[in-house]
Amino acid sequence: MLYQLYESQRALIEPFSEMANAASKAFHNPLNPFGQLPFSQRLSASYALMHRLGKDYEKPAFGITEVDVEGTSVAIHERVEIDKPFCQLLRFKRFSDNQATLAKLKGQPSVLIVAPLSGHYATLLRDTVQTMLKDHKVYITDWKNARNIPLSEGEFHLDDYVNYVQEFIRHLQGKYGNCHVMSVCQPTVPVLAATSLMASRGELTPLTVTMMGGPIDARKSPTAVNNLAMNKSYEWFENNVIFRVPPNYPGAGRHVYPGFMQHTGFVAMNPDRHAKSHYDFFLDLVKGDDVHAEQHRKFYDEYNAVLDLDASYYLETIQTVFQDFKLVNGTWDVRNPDGNTERVRPQDITTTAILSVEGELDDISGSGQTEAVHQLCPNVPQTKHKHFEAPGAGHYGIFSGRRWREVVYPVVQEFILAHRGQAANTSGTTTPPKASQAKKAVAKTTTSVKTSWVKK
Repeated sequence: MLYQLYESQRALIEPFSEMANAASKAFHNPLNPFGQLPFSQRLSASYALMHRLGKDYEKPAFGITEVDVEGTSVAIHERVEIDKPFCQLLRFKRFSDNQATLAKLKGQPSVLIVAPLSGHYATLLRDTVQTMLKDHKVYITDWKNARNIPLSEGEFHLDDYVNYVQEFIRHLQGKYGNCHVMSVCQPTVPVLAATSLMASRGELTPLTVTMMGGPIDARKSPTAVNNLAMNKSYEWFENNVIFRVPPNYPGAGRHVYPGFMQHTGFVAMNPDRHAKSHYDFFLDLVKGDDVHAEQHRKFYDEYNAVLDLDASYYLETIQTVFQDFKLVNGTWDVRNPDGNTERVRPQDITTTAILSVEGELDDISGSGQTEAVHQLCPNVPQTKHKHFEAPGAGHYGIFSGRRWREVVYPVVQEFILAHRGQAANTSGTTTPPKASQAKKAVAKTTTSVKTSWVKK
């Protein structure tokens, strides 16, 4: 019923939001008589804010059409590589007429970025993708909105997430021999599970996995997000946050955790900060500061665009990661596509290098939660373990914005390059690493950031 009430409210507000948008433009246009009225700028700003608070936010586009590679403009073509019922594997293919640049692009590492399925679209990692494209072949998981997936496609479980990740890894391995994997926030857990299961079977595992701000061990430094999941029972979540999709969507009748509830929860964590941000947007419009006003629009166009999660996946994640801690307790069994269950054993990983990244001020994944991955993988050589804490970075700062580009990314790039030649196989042989280029790339930043090699 709550979902239907939300949709009714949205349908009621939408016409007023559009009227507010039209009024804002009328009062902003100096050639319009309304634009000549006293306080027209303030009226325009007020209506603009009203429009943004009431509008419906659709899924944004990545919109990456080109990147600069050492002074050369490289065209980007976004295409669907694999289309699954609940996810698309997107590839950002790079093109150049410069033969030297093209040869350089072909020799760069391939990276699978596993985006979170936790309420926002994969476009939240736009800055991550754009930065990585300068030095890597980039693929990303683009999760679909559950409310748009017909019931005929069945349910989506946490096991399916793990199986999707394995399939995508194998796809890149088939094209390039092997690949690197980067997981941001929530997918750190299923990515570690996928890598563990592949190692247990004796399959080729990724060269590196980078874990960024994720709840590997949610017991450490629990945040408000963790506490909610830990202190409420499974039945409480099932009875209070799961609803059926209304009839006006293709997925009508599907049980989901609605995206608008996740968005409300995130806003409730820092209401003062969001209120101040909207007030600053109003002041920027009054002052005519289009640069800062546009920054506000871009951020909230992304932040306010949310998707629904299939109820099975959401509830299983709550139980597995935040209540039973099955990964760290060694009690997690995953059902494979053949219907057989397999135990997740991170200790079986022996050749994949592991980088954990945490933000000093992260209020979503607490300190030590991601770093815990190293203790779970004792059979990976010490030289292939690395932990990095980004000073002054919050949760979003480790994968987006200036701190990501200037502080975190050089460390990630160095780590991938250092292990790009260590192609692991079932016999355990490796080739020497090629890290000299990476060391030069990050020499200017390593003095200002905190890094540590994990010791056993």
